[in-house]
Amino acid sequence: MTEQGPQAAAPEVPRRNWAGNVRYAARAFHRPTSIDELRRLVAGSTRLRAVGSGHSFNRFGDTDGDLVSLAGLPQTVEVDHERGQVTVSGAMRYGDLAGQLQTQGYALANLASLPHISVAGAVATATHGSGQTHANLAGAVAALELVTADGDLLRVDRDTDRFAGMVVGLGALGLVTRVTLDVVPTFQLRQYVRLDLDRAALDEALGSAYSVSVFTDWRTPRLREVWRKQAVDQPPPPADWLGTTAADQPRHPVLGMPPENCTPQLGEPGPWHERLPHFKLGFTPSSGDELQSEYHVPRTSAADVLAALDDVAHLIAPVLLVCELRTVAADELWLSPNHRRDSFVVHFTWIGDTAAVLPVVAAVEERLAPFAPRPHWGKVFVTDPAELANRYPRYADFAALLADLDPKNKFQTDELNRYFPR
Repeated sequence: MTEQGPQAAAPEVPRRNWAGNVRYAARAFHRPTSIDELRRLVAGSTRLRAVGSGHSFNRFGDTDGDLVSLAGLPQTVEVDHERGQVTVSGAMRYGDLAGQLQTQGYALANLASLPHISVAGAVATATHGSGQTHANLAGAVAALELVTADGDLLRVDRDTDRFAGMVVGLGALGLVTRVTLDVVPTFQLRQYVRLDLDRAALDEALGSAYSVSVFTDWRTPRLREVWRKQAVDQPPPPADWLGTTAADQPRHPVLGMPPENCTPQLGEPGPWHERLPHFKLGFTPSSGDELQSEYHVPRTSAADVLAALDDVAHLIAPVLLVCELRTVAADELWLSPNHRRDSFVVHFTWIGDTAAVLPVVAAVEERLAPFAPRPHWGKVFVTDPAELANRYPRYADFAALLADLDPKNKFQTDELNRYFPR
């Protein structure tokens, strides 16, 4: 089934990223309205990058050439009932896609905490939700359609050689116009928030429901909140669950922010797409004025990682809005932070002050180094390129793929060149 409606007037190509800490250096900004127009633009450009929802906090996507938004292309949602898949426009937001899938009786297995992000951008950076049996969002990709450096339209799927290297592509292999995702039958969840978790119970808490996030502020040894997104037929947590207490009113992960921005809690049942994200589509995601960093380490190292970070808690707390702890299942994608290892994920939402945050990021990375952390590609990190390369078994293979698909460095950026020099 194909759904394609009239296009609402989309905003102009953004000149800054979502956080406002990166002003794009592009010489020209484009918003094509057809695939043919996009192909001509790519073929005629010498340096070019795509920009999605702008929810990236570093300069991997910042180019001194042409910056292109795909939001002006016709948005389509095509459900293949026999294969259990949906093919969607790369620029579509997950929140918009989820609503359309729900009306047809389908769901995605997981969603990120923000439904505001674009499908192609989230996939390209291996963005994820939580749940120790759930892979990141890129793990659901069955096929990609992209415009390559010479302007050709290329379709690749799971049977394509090097497909596992192309899914988490950092926007460096071409402009992704359509993505095919696996879907499952729609389902419902309940969300409960529990308060004041002892660290000794963290592993049990993380595995206790369909999707679990734990929030802390690094000001006390205990963990402030546990957000449990559980199946509707799973009994609610007992009153003394793991020594915690139940929140008696809706919460926001960032203290002082309005809980109305967040998805329903207190055990109220609802469809998957209205419980898996932390934030509602039509409301401000997270705090808005912030920076973010995130590190993926082996799932079994959770307790040791927290103990290591205790040594710099006095540095973390003053510049932190909130820290979220999650789990992600392993996959085979070459540049996925979860490549061949189940992950424990430490996500920092910082204040919007780059000068104050960067020294703390460096201190955090120093403490995490023994655990071979893999940073989220779209967040703030300062990891040495050679060290990062050692943490990915297929790093050199991706570099070869990059040289093959983009021989003239059309999609290369200064930041990308630091990590994949040409």
